[in-house]
Amino acid sequence: MEFTDTQIERYSRHFILPEVGGKGQKKIAEAKVLIIGAGGLGSPAALYLAASGVGTLGIVDHDVVDLSNLQRQILHTTHTIDQPKVQSAIERLTSVNPDVTVVPYQHSIDNSNIEEIFGGFDIIVDGSDNFATRYLINDASFFAKKTLVSASMFRFEGQLTTLKPHQASPCYRCLYPEPPPDGLVPNCQEAGVLGALAGTMGSLQASEVIKEILGIGTSLAGRLMLYDALSMTFREVKIPKDPKCTLCGPNPAITKLLDYSFSCTVAQ
Repeated sequence: MEFTDTQIERYSRHFILPEVGGKGQKKIAEAKVLIIGAGGLGSPAALYLAASGVGTLGIVDHDVVDLSNLQRQILHTTHTIDQPKVQSAIERLTSVNPDVTVVPYQHSIDNSNIEEIFGGFDIIVDGSDNFATRYLINDASFFAKKTLVSASMFRFEGQLTTLKPHQASPCYRCLYPEPPPDGLVPNCQEAGVLGALAGTMGSLQASEVIKEILGIGTSLAGRLMLYDALSMTFREVKIPKDPKCTLCGPNPAITKLLDYSFSCTVAQ
């Protein structure tokens, strides 16, 4: 592809990076990234990926914008309250960068549609807000051999990892084999969440996605990054691949998508 003068100016800070340059920016422009959830994590991730010039961004979210979202979900504004989040996302992302094609999915993902949706994208970003969806996304990414950049947050703490079990790294079930009992983990309405924490974690997700697109730096695959906003500390935990993993282990018990009807909401 040939970049226009406007695009050369828009992405000039990328062009002068030796690790990116024109070839790297072309890879970014050709990338197709799916973001599950246009909420606290998906908002900053989507904004930075759009600003970076990712060519196609899929946005999955069935919800509408609520006033209580605006403390952390920076894709949306007071003027888009009661609008579908995917519509609000389209307006905001295309205003940031008209080069980007935004593909909206104004519905939940489930066993019946996730494989078809995933088929059109290279990298999956998990910004979901419940364990049922997290396990569904993990399992579907494994079967589709898609790289998954996953983050979560709770109160003042965030977690981030990249999952590439199709390349011999751990999957989400290696880290958390089973979901916690229903009701054990309070949701954000009960426990709260720092709004700016969403910005940190979603931006880190965007950075990891760009690295994966370009094939630069050190992937977070096999590592879990833990962030504590109160102490302003980052620490890292290595994630070993579980030889007894029911999904990606040598003798898997899970060979197809399951019934993901269980639900235990986590804070977003």
